Amino acid sequence: MTTIGLISDTHGLLRPGIAAIFTGVSRILHAGDVGGPSILTALSAIAPVEAVAGNVDDPCDPMLAAERTIVIGGLTLHLSHGHELGSPTAEKLFAKHTADVLVFGHTHQAVVVRDRSARLAVNPGAAGPRRFHLKPSVALLRIERGHADVEIIWLE
Repeated sequence: MTTIGLISDTHGLLRPGIAAIFTGVSRILHAGDVGGPSILTALSAIAPVEAVAGNVDDPCDPMLAAERTIVIGGLTLHLSHGHELGSPTAEKLFAKHTADVLVFGHTHQAVVVRDRSARLAVNPGAAGPRRFHLKPSVALLRIERGHADVEIIWLE
């Protein structure tokens, strides 16, 4: 089994509990609104990081792609912030991308949705400063034998 840490919308704040939650993950995917290179440096001390730019990040930052496509455990994952769709939803991502797992952020709201063909859309929620009266969260994506499951982890 492969376990991947999913995080988004840190906005320059890396909560202390995240390192413990992500202990043992093989990779961390950051779905944008990182808030500066210090966040990626701190996450890189836990596991290799792949990140995309959110609407508040510098689009010229060489560490942040607009979107990424990654193959892990026989599944194709698409990583983007979601702001390119306006107000992103799982349904909009399923319509635009063909990947098996779609990871996005932007809304600060944790979302896990499967479509009829068993594709998975995940927004790990916002891990940074609390906004919009939403509880901060991250997620753990587990891939085994070509199947993906996800667990939302609520942060204190």
